[in-house]
Amino acid sequence: MELTVFGATGGIGREIVGQALAGGHRVTAVVRDPAALTATGEGLSVVTTDLGDEAALRDAVAGRDAVLSGLGARGRAAAKSGIAARLTRPVLRALEETGTRRFLAVSAAPLAPEPADQTFLHRTLVLPLVSAILRPVYDDLRVLEEQVRAGATDWTLVRPPQLLDRPLTGSYRTALNVNLRKGTQIGRADVAHAMLAMVDDPATVKQGVSVAY
Repeated sequence: MELTVFGATGGIGREIVGQALAGGHRVTAVVRDPAALTATGEGLSVVTTDLGDEAALRDAVAGRDAVLSGLGARGRAAAKSGIAARLTRPVLRALEETGTRRFLAVSAAPLAPEPADQTFLHRTLVLPLVSAILRPVYDDLRVLEEQVRAGATDWTLVRPPQLLDRPLTGSYRTALNVNLRKGTQIGRADVAHAMLAMVDDPATVKQGVSVAY
């Protein structure tokens, strides 16, 4: 496939780029600082932009089989400015202008409903505590999700819980439009793996997908 990755120097984006190249796909990595991109490979192209260049964005997404985004706030301070939603807005516009349909973006587990069999501890303590501490992050992602759902793409919103730096396992659970029971953690590499698997999975189109160990 021909893929474009936004947020390609972030934790999940970097994993998407590396795994996609290893899988034989052609990848366009959109970055602000190419020196921060560690991936290399024959199938890799790099577009350097701060997302303010509309022509560069159109060129980066036109004709691609899918566009994957790891754009998000790095901390509560950045989230308060609505950075994830703000950065995603021009990407969505470029997709609509070029007719590229498939779009997958990282969101977060607290934006999904809890399952009926969720543990008492998770429902009454863990989720409220995390939601309170990281409220600006989730408020930002809530706006991002609204933008994505209102657009014309064949979107998927990927909702991981706490992210870890762990090697790829390929062993994780997924659920449509509901969180996973006891699903409290997942490695960034496995989120990337799940997103790449969802690219050509029609069951995930226009769905929120929770992913966790």
